[in-house]
Amino acid sequence: MEKMSGNSGYKEYVAGLMAGIAIVITGHPFDTVKVKLQKHNTEARGIKYKNGLHCAARILKTEGVKGLYRGATSSFIGMAFESSLVFGIYSQTKILLQGGPDGGKPQPQAIVPSAAFGGAIISFILCPSELVKCRMQVQGADSVLPSSSRYGGPLECALKTVKCEGITGIFRGGFTTLLRESFGNAVFFSTYEYVRYHLHLQRKGASSESSQLIDIGVGIMSGGLGGIACWSAVLPLDVAKTIIQTTPEKNHTRNPFRVLKSVLQL
Repeated sequence: MEKMSGNSGYKEYVAGLMAGIAIVITGHPFDTVKVKLQKHNTEARGIKYKNGLHCAARILKTEGVKGLYRGATSSFIGMAFESSLVFGIYSQTKILLQGGPDGGKPQPQAIVPSAAFGGAIISFILCPSELVKCRMQVQGADSVLPSSSRYGGPLECALKTVKCEGITGIFRGGFTTLLRESFGNAVFFSTYEYVRYHLHLQRKGASSESSQLIDIGVGIMSGGLGGIACWSAVLPLDVAKTIIQTTPEKNHTRNPFRVLKSVLQL
């Protein structure tokens, strides 16, 4: 992250907020496909999708474009606050641990705990919003859920969950979300910082006219590779989280490792 004064720390939160909104606008349809694949293709009954393209085509055929954005309202709220907080907390904690703003080579002893801490904090916001999002996403035309378990909107979903399962019900999958976010953010920011550092080393000597364009390219490359590394590491936990949060059985195990074991046995 760029060097910043105490008065400019808010910029990290604003940047994260805008990033979260952009992620939902562009990525929610892909997330809907991901959640449906995770839910339906890990069940012994119900529809099975051949691949992501098959899933997306069925959604468009049966529900139209709006089907791809099912659950987007709660996703907007969760992702906006999540991105804002995680970038801000990570940046401020890292500065505290390394004794000042960035001054050179990335320091893993500051990056990893800062990222994991930020991920742990935002998991408490993400868990309820993702539970609502996932439950809205899996109740499309291909869902085998009974009509009594369907929701008219995110608010109804949240209220019914609390009514049927208590306040703890809205935090179902909280432990798995915490694991995913802590480990995932540690992987993301470690990759981001190291790729960014080495790319900036390669650009030394570039003309000032091209400097801004290069900075944008470095940011895109660093963030993209960080995202790939992150999801490669935590996707199994995300599968477990989706199953835990969307299963209708109240007494279903919330241990992600038991869930993954049962998926492997299918």
